[in-house]
Amino acid sequence: MESPVEPLAGTVEPPATTVVGRELEQEALASFLAAAEGQALVLTGDPGVGKSALLNHVADLAPAWRYRVVRAAGVEAESQLPFAGLHQLLYPLLSFADQLDETHRAAFDVAFGRGGGKPPSVMTLGIAVLSLLAPAASREPVLLVLDDGQWLDTASTEVYGFVGRRLAGSSVKLVVGVRSHVRSGFDTAALPELSVAPLSPDASAHLLDLHHPALDPPTRRLVLSEAQGNPLALLELPSQLQGGTSERSLEESLGYRGVRLPHRIQHAYGVRIEALDTAVRTELLRGALDGVEAGTGVNRTRRTRYRMTDADQALSSGLLDIDPTGGDYLFRHPLVRSTVIQMATPNERRAAHTTLAQVHRNDVERHATHLAAATIDPDEQVAVALEAAADSATRRGGAPVAVAWLTRAAELSESQEERSRRLGDAAFIAGHAGLLDHAKRLVDSATASGTIEFPASVITRAYVALYEDGDVRSSQLQVMAAIVNMRDQGTPESDEVLARLVNLLLIINEYASDHASWQRAHALLASLDDRVPADSLIYQDAYSDVVRRGAGLSDRVERAFVDLHRLEPWDVTHLGVAAYHVDRLSQYRPHLERAVGETARGATTSNMTMLYLLMLDQLAIGEWDEAERTGERSLELALSHGHALYAHHSRAYLALLAALRGQVERARQLQATVDSWARPRGVGFLTQIADAVGTAAALSEGDYEAAYLYAIGITSPGTFESCAHQASRTLLDLVEAAVHTGRTGQARRHALAARDAGLPDVSPRLALTTYGALAMTATDDEEADDMYRRADGHPAGAHFPFELARIRLAHGIRLRHTRNHRAARRPLLQAAETFERLGAPAWSERARAELRASGASAPASSASAASTLAQPLTWQERRIADLAAGGLTNKEIGARLHLSPRTVSSHLYRIFPKLGVTSRAALRDALGTVLDARGA
Repeated sequence: MESPVEPLAGTVEPPATTVVGRELEQEALASFLAAAEGQALVLTGDPGVGKSALLNHVADLAPAWRYRVVRAAGVEAESQLPFAGLHQLLYPLLSFADQLDETHRAAFDVAFGRGGGKPPSVMTLGIAVLSLLAPAASREPVLLVLDDGQWLDTASTEVYGFVGRRLAGSSVKLVVGVRSHVRSGFDTAALPELSVAPLSPDASAHLLDLHHPALDPPTRRLVLSEAQGNPLALLELPSQLQGGTSERSLEESLGYRGVRLPHRIQHAYGVRIEALDTAVRTELLRGALDGVEAGTGVNRTRRTRYRMTDADQALSSGLLDIDPTGGDYLFRHPLVRSTVIQMATPNERRAAHTTLAQVHRNDVERHATHLAAATIDPDEQVAVALEAAADSATRRGGAPVAVAWLTRAAELSESQEERSRRLGDAAFIAGHAGLLDHAKRLVDSATASGTIEFPASVITRAYVALYEDGDVRSSQLQVMAAIVNMRDQGTPESDEVLARLVNLLLIINEYASDHASWQRAHALLASLDDRVPADSLIYQDAYSDVVRRGAGLSDRVERAFVDLHRLEPWDVTHLGVAAYHVDRLSQYRPHLERAVGETARGATTSNMTMLYLLMLDQLAIGEWDEAERTGERSLELALSHGHALYAHHSRAYLALLAALRGQVERARQLQATVDSWARPRGVGFLTQIADAVGTAAALSEGDYEAAYLYAIGITSPGTFESCAHQASRTLLDLVEAAVHTGRTGQARRHALAARDAGLPDVSPRLALTTYGALAMTATDDEEADDMYRRADGHPAGAHFPFELARIRLAHGIRLRHTRNHRAARRPLLQAAETFERLGAPAWSERARAELRASGASAPASSASAASTLAQPLTWQERRIADLAAGGLTNKEIGARLHLSPRTVSSHLYRIFPKLGVTSRAALRDALGTVLDARGA
């Protein structure tokens, strides 16, 4: 594909569009065209500041650089029609769709209403657009020009943002004009921007003199003052003047001071509109309400759009232009169009909408839109039309628009039952889009409107209760009752609704982590026979109990991910959670990274789920700094959207990370926050993580007794608590804590239980930790060597470095105590280096202390060196060290010093690294060395 880096041979002709001033902007646009790779650029500025002129300028320049120019413009009247803007821009390029594969052609067919199937996600459709642009740009570079981007429908804007961020390496450029101070999807699209400021005083004077050379000095001076460098104002304000001679009368002609400039320009247009005949104003109103474009050069893809006739009077008044390609009337500027609408009375607008509804009687969405705007009183026929439009929008991926249309359909319903049903459907779609507040209001309205609660309302109510307040108990009962009703009563709902009920029940049960609840769910799903989707069966096994249902689960997850083109962001998150439970997240991380930020509008829950899945993978593979940033980002997103459940979910994993890093105070603060919120609500998933945080923090401190007590709160030694996801994940924690507290029998029983349960076949991480646990608890050296060898050489070690380093540390300690010190040094050094790289100073210092005890002259880490040199033993630590060196137990030391055994253990954890020892036996010699050094 040739890059557009050179213009055509010969002199580059100047563009036909005359741009006054704007030297910096013109230079930036020329550089934009000349750039070797594809890219995007968004021009932002106030109405009338000259964005369209600059877009015309770059479009006029483009042919000299071999570009094919494709243009489109956002229209406010079409801002609620899903993918209207996308279709407008891509229409001239759809001939290349034949070169696409079936998946991408199907995405366009669904989005543009030409075929059935699941609505494509932003990611799916964006990739399809890129695939369409590739063959188009292989012949000649393509310049996509979008004006009035603020009026593009949301679905199209999101796709343009996705595409714009991925043009590097192509021969496609995208330039967009967007009005400042009007919210649009381009505000968060992360595309480069070029701000278009007002003209300089000299350029303003030149432009005014060029178009209005006969103005007298007072008028000229006032126009320049009022226009404030806005080109449109400089062109339009003089025509409003009525020959006043004093500056005061001129000010009165122009309007009043204090009114924003766009309104002054609209006032200028309004004067001309008022002078038109009634029939001409009616024509202009119909054209404005139907989205007739402003300006020329834009693709016109809808032949059924209203065509204004007999409007020469408006043409001569400077309100309209003529399209040179088709001869149709066009509005001179979008402000003309909006002024026409604002000046019409409500009855005039309703009459115009009635006419337009007939013009578009064969277009379900436009017909319904105009009917709704023309109707005041309840009308079941109009409500049915709006419901059909909402169904069309939903099938094409326009969920937010469908919510608005269904809400309007409910308002126009003639019966309370139909009103309640339509509000429930709107709430269901809003809940799926993550618009929880909106969904909640709709559910309340639906309940107040009738006595029947439809499945869509049940889903939304349970969804909101779960994510806003962590209410697993009532939401579980609601969803199960709805599923039973659909099964027993033959409720005429689609299988898609049933699938959403089932998946929501599985999510609720995952958070509850309760054996009895899962048993009921398993029985209920079994009674549905083949109505449960295959993917939901994967979620069921992964979310409930991988110890007992995990056999073959990794392969099923892998097969589901292979068929990626069929997956929506919601499906990706469900499968991502399943991949987490079988420790395969790294394998699918690229899918998650692509999906973050590319979910459909309002899919906040999917985005937050993807973020914490990314954090978990970063935590697992040792990218701890990145994991903390991702966790903070997830927490911020959850708090900003009122998702209390996800906020505490993010806090839980941030607490776990802090515990691993030895940031014990932060870990325990977060742990307490999570536990106090989750435990009263019965959110077992989070209370288990809170207990795992306590275990990890205690292990980091070397307080093995506390670590053991936390660990057995999750599961008993020798068993793996049913439906407790942390039971298998804390395998190594429980075994290590038991070994260090002398509970070797319990430790061995737990390691053997892991082996007998087949955990090595469930996931690579569980294989690694099971081998490590068996090695740590082996009484036979040959078995220990074999298990350590399996763990050290397991491929999972590269993906779970913290677990591998802990196993190597245990191996080094065993070798040092049972054989020779030389053999211990290699695993100890590997462990110390890994802990240092991860940022786990307490673990690192423990490994280095063991290394020094083996006789190796290991260099101290920066953290440990600072600790050794700058932090001598405190008075209390010295007393505890002396007593421990004398052979007293922690309990005996505590009784003598009025401390708890746990506090004594914590002090010894800090004392050992300071003295460079790892056992009580070495304390006496170390203390003697310290005294000798002080005496010296």
